[in-house]
Amino acid sequence: MAIASIGQLAQAFCGFYVAKAGADLYNNKSEVILVRDGDNTIITMSNDFKGNVKDFAMVVPVPNVLDRSDIQITDRSIFQMLDAYSAPRLVEYFDHNPCAPVVEYDMLEKRAEMMVEESVLANVSLKERKYKVTIEAQYNIEEYNIVLLSAKDAGGLKQWLIDNGYSIPAKAERVLEPYIKSGLKFFVVKVDLNKYNPQTNGGFLRPLQIKVKSDKFMLPIRLGMANSTGEQDMIVYAFSKKGRVECTNYRTVNMPTGMQIPTFVKSRFGQFYRDAFSNEYDKQGKDAIFLEYAWNVTPRFNGMKCDPCVGNPPYTREIMMTGVPWASQNNVTTFFTRLHVRYTLDKFPEDLFFHETPNMQTYQARYVITHPAAGDLGCDEGTAYLKRLKLRRKQELVNVANVAQWDMNSYYDYVRNGTDKQSNKKKNTIVPLAPAHRGGPPKWLFGAVLSLLLVYTLKRVGVVTQF
Repeated sequence: MAIASIGQLAQAFCGFYVAKAGADLYNNKSEVILVRDGDNTIITMSNDFKGNVKDFAMVVPVPNVLDRSDIQITDRSIFQMLDAYSAPRLVEYFDHNPCAPVVEYDMLEKRAEMMVEESVLANVSLKERKYKVTIEAQYNIEEYNIVLLSAKDAGGLKQWLIDNGYSIPAKAERVLEPYIKSGLKFFVVKVDLNKYNPQTNGGFLRPLQIKVKSDKFMLPIRLGMANSTGEQDMIVYAFSKKGRVECTNYRTVNMPTGMQIPTFVKSRFGQFYRDAFSNEYDKQGKDAIFLEYAWNVTPRFNGMKCDPCVGNPPYTREIMMTGVPWASQNNVTTFFTRLHVRYTLDKFPEDLFFHETPNMQTYQARYVITHPAAGDLGCDEGTAYLKRLKLRRKQELVNVANVAQWDMNSYYDYVRNGTDKQSNKKKNTIVPLAPAHRGGPPKWLFGAVLSLLLVYTLKRVGVVTQF
């Protein structure tokens, strides 16, 4: 009965966006956009590279030698837009006062208002033969110098990269070897300092977009671990014609969602979600991939593309920027999936392999706060509402304790008054099972205790022989 009452309270009004937990919450992170179209995969790569751009080098294993038309430079804003749209979200509701008259209004009309449509490298020489490296192609594209390599020896490839001015991690050799044995090529990038302008794009390097052809839908991550300082976070934004994109060689797990949490979490939502993700990551054994968002974003789809929206959904122009080749075609679905990966070399020894599923069920990592009804609650319905409200607040504290591992024991005033006051001394339980006697202990209790103490003392000195 208590659970049913809480559910009725939560659905009082339509919710709206309050806060989000975007990719900027995580250090040592990268973001990748994947588009799967038949055997083609379009990969757009952004990163949080820190340091002097002259030290920047990116090495990406690819299944084939890329043509110039397979390589594009795109704008960083597409990552910002997708993150803002799909980030885990906090929404708030407001309970209706059961003692006040009900005012009818058109919810669908309100929702409709929220929707808005739409370097010059050395030439091949005897030196290259010594390295057992072959330059398959090379391109100078704006601020990037790009070379496509094949190699027969990991040590030779590493030395070739170092000798040609690439900053390569010391551990690179051992992670290069499996790709060489698999016959993959290497897409190698460094910055042309003569063409790079640090004043543009907010000081960030512009994302590179490549198209590769393979029957394997995969994302290489092992090379990125060569210079890792520990755990790395990666946000994957995936687009498909069929439905959700999921991982095949690691479990894809939904983040906990849809639960009520206390109103005071509103100002601390970023920290709440960081802790919730870390807790779920640990609980799943640190070797799962987490679904944070899934929705049909087809530009001509007239249904809701988020509920609620924390940012504008992508329309035709933005979807085309991600590399989706069918964006402007009629009657072709565009389904969007957001995945969050936290990985280390010991827990993720393999690259990520994906597949397109027919599952088009929508999903969002969504958390709810509900403000209590305002005004006079003196009617019978108001009294019943206040009892349900206390039950709901108890459950909200339990939810945060379970999901984010926060210690809720000290929030002594939240259930009664909805505040975030904390006691200095932690209690043993989140909420007392019964309220304390307001007038202090009953007087008869003192008499009973004194009598027992007196009998015990007399018995010890031998005055009382039987009891």
